[in-house]
Amino acid sequence: MPKPKMTRPTGLVPLLVAAIAASLLSVAAASNTTTTSSQPGRLQGLLVQVSRWRERHLAAPSSSLSGGGAAHGVRPNTVAAWVLSFLAASVSSAGGVGGGSLFLPIVNVVAGLSLKRATAYSSFMVTGGAVSNVLYNLLACAGGGSGGGQLINYDIALLFQPCLLLGVSIGVVCNVMFPEWLITVLFSLFLVFCTAKTYHAGVKIWRSESSGGGHHSSKEPLLPTDAQDGRGNGVGFPWPEVALLVMIWICFFALHVVIGDKDGKGVIRIKPCSVAYWLVTLFQLPAAVAFTCYILYAKRKKQVAHNQEDGKSDLVEARMDTLPSLTFPLVAFVTGALSGIFGIGGGLLLNPVLLQIGIPPQTTAATTSFMVLFSASMSMAQYILLGMEGIGQASIYAGICFVASVVGVVVIERAIRRSGRVSLIVLLVTAVLALSTVIVTVFGAQDVWMQYISGAYMGFKLPC
Repeated sequence: MPKPKMTRPTGLVPLLVAAIAASLLSVAAASNTTTTSSQPGRLQGLLVQVSRWRERHLAAPSSSLSGGGAAHGVRPNTVAAWVLSFLAASVSSAGGVGGGSLFLPIVNVVAGLSLKRATAYSSFMVTGGAVSNVLYNLLACAGGGSGGGQLINYDIALLFQPCLLLGVSIGVVCNVMFPEWLITVLFSLFLVFCTAKTYHAGVKIWRSESSGGGHHSSKEPLLPTDAQDGRGNGVGFPWPEVALLVMIWICFFALHVVIGDKDGKGVIRIKPCSVAYWLVTLFQLPAAVAFTCYILYAKRKKQVAHNQEDGKSDLVEARMDTLPSLTFPLVAFVTGALSGIFGIGGGLLLNPVLLQIGIPPQTTAATTSFMVLFSASMSMAQYILLGMEGIGQASIYAGICFVASVVGVVVIERAIRRSGRVSLIVLLVTAVLALSTVIVTVFGAQDVWMQYISGAYMGFKLPC
């Protein structure tokens, strides 16, 4: 019997090839010492010109934005940044990705803000998109939409959150110690790996849907429609789980506020790298272990009670039970560490990880957005407490991302309903990963090259 003809998405292949090529360029830019001294070449000239253009572009609007921006009105590049931010937020939120890797170059290059200020703005934008996405998922499930099941898996969020925040703290320390060229190369290679793995997973689901034999058919709801623990279909809200997540957030946030920034600016004056500084920092380890042990104990207790009640478990619970108990905490720690090293939100890393574990795409997107809300809001609150400038302008970007996230989720949900392909979420995540790979690698390679030819120190540093 001939196999049915299957369409295969091939538009992402050029992006993958471009990402790999850009990654190789970044390695060459960081290691080649003989060729550049004898032959500057076209690449060096191009990078120098782009760097000069960026410096002029950043210098021009920064003065007007800081003080006299109101007198001159809204600049055209600011409007362009708003439009691009809207598009980036729509695509990112639909796939459950925070979008920080897309927001950062938009605000930095197009809007003309410094990299430090653009990083703070990006945390506002990711938070705005995550709030919108989480509210939509909660309202959709309460109204019986989106397959009629509970999309956000709070057990996964609880298992990830403590070790994820611990990993971020350790990753930040590594970010300070590692040279920029090493971070650029590692990040580029990691994104290429995630892009390839996610693309293959999306193609596999696409083929399964085309042949009519997949678990993600439009005729079959992604999650069961019966109420589970009184929470399915919006019957009840998981207040204990959410309260515990908020408690974890407050605990780690309080520690970060006490520690302060790299200059020791916090609630109390603690000298960076002093004994008190490291004691407060290391306290995150027992806190994360204690929270994780309690969550694992509560999960096993609830699972036993649920099995005794009806002997059934949903699709996500069944897949989680096949994994060792420490799989999620360990994966969360590694993901958080990579997130801290690379200086981005966890959504770009969490989404591929959950997909590879075997969590359904819709549950992955909703749960990732929920976890990103906690991590991004913590970064945003830290920037506010540490005296961030331009909160009003950052709030405008956050509002744009809030609206754009709803648009993106609604559009992709309608596309899934019409096509019957949940694989669209996976392929959308692949597109965001590929685009982020190209953007981060190209600009990272340019910055590394300019540091190299200017004679800047490119070795490892001390944490303080």
